[in-house]
Amino acid sequence: MLAPRSSLQGPHVRGKSFTTRAISRLLLAISSFYTCGSRLTKDNPGHHLETMKIESVTLREIQMPLVHFFETSFGRIYSRRILLVSVEADGVRGWGECVAGEDPYYSPEWTETAWPTIKHYLAPLLMQGELDAGRDCAARFARVRGHRMSKAALENAVWDAEARQKQIPLWKLLGGTRREIACGVSIGIQDSPEQLLGKIETELAAGYRRIKIKVKPGWDLNVLETIRARWADIVLSVDANSAYTLDEIEHLRKFDAFNLLMIEQPLWNDEIYLHSRLQKSLRTAICLDESILNARDADFALEIGACKIINVKVGRVGGFSEAKKVHDVTARHKIPVWCGGMLESGIGRAHNIALSTLENFRLPGDVSASKRYWKEDIIDPEVEVRADGMIAISDAPGTGYHVREDLVKKFTVREETFRAGKA
Repeated sequence: MLAPRSSLQGPHVRGKSFTTRAISRLLLAISSFYTCGSRLTKDNPGHHLETMKIESVTLREIQMPLVHFFETSFGRIYSRRILLVSVEADGVRGWGECVAGEDPYYSPEWTETAWPTIKHYLAPLLMQGELDAGRDCAARFARVRGHRMSKAALENAVWDAEARQKQIPLWKLLGGTRREIACGVSIGIQDSPEQLLGKIETELAAGYRRIKIKVKPGWDLNVLETIRARWADIVLSVDANSAYTLDEIEHLRKFDAFNLLMIEQPLWNDEIYLHSRLQKSLRTAICLDESILNARDADFALEIGACKIINVKVGRVGGFSEAKKVHDVTARHKIPVWCGGMLESGIGRAHNIALSTLENFRLPGDVSASKRYWKEDIIDPEVEVRADGMIAISDAPGTGYHVREDLVKKFTVREETFRAGKA
């Protein structure tokens, strides 16, 4: 039934209805106020904040050798090709990192798709008019399908610039509450079980609160038996990176014997439903990684019981805005999340630290010290993990870390700058 005419006209003010035309005039006035370069915050109506005009975007590829090779079921790498972006906005510079890999194995995105996507599509969209905040980037990029890691690099740089513009820590801008975060460590496939045991011993001595090892067929049960024979009670998890199929369910059931915190992404990335079938057959909690590209995926996976834990990677889901939505979905379902790593430089690592301060990041993440991966990281100070396996959170504006542009320049192999208003 249609509502009475008076209710359709809106609320009454001093005896007169608030007509559609009046509402339009009010919205126009508000819009004009916003585009004048300042606005009032919701929490502090008396405080004006400048809107952000992105004046330029600089895209760089740097190449950084790893301290030690890193191997997963996708393969082994000895160095990282990393795309960095920096945005200039009203005299402030924000930094972001594209976590796409060297090859299209973890995801369809890789280094050579990210560069032209940012150059020809995302950077021009970003510089089309002013932004109120970093959270506005997702809507601006929406016409470009996929390419989440490329989008995240730019969006996260804008969040960093916004935090620096407002002179507040990025973690507070994101809504974080934790003053310190617990750290776990991810250890790749090694040349021998003995080499792996040595790595684990080193990381335990460094204080890490959770050990995660990469597994694949032929490097799984025998390795877990060796680890548990040495350390019966450490917090241990495994990451399969989609190395198994549901046909191997009997094999996967044997993982239950090792008292694991989780088995991460055992099946292929597009098999959320099959993960729900597998989870019903396992006592061990399944954690989904590659399967979760947005909050809708997370909600679906939890509704059908496909997992009991979710790994949030800010690049995989397209930036801080979507990562926060995934976090909120998991909080409603009362299951924990943790922050996954992608062999980031200090720039991406600093973003992971900020994200991990959100309340539902209740499990140790792969946010480990810079020195585990790099002889020289590109931030100052480098990320350090205390002896108790925790990272203290900085109150400095932005990420709390200074980008060492001298080292960025040293590692840069290509660079291009795009300016607003120029083709």
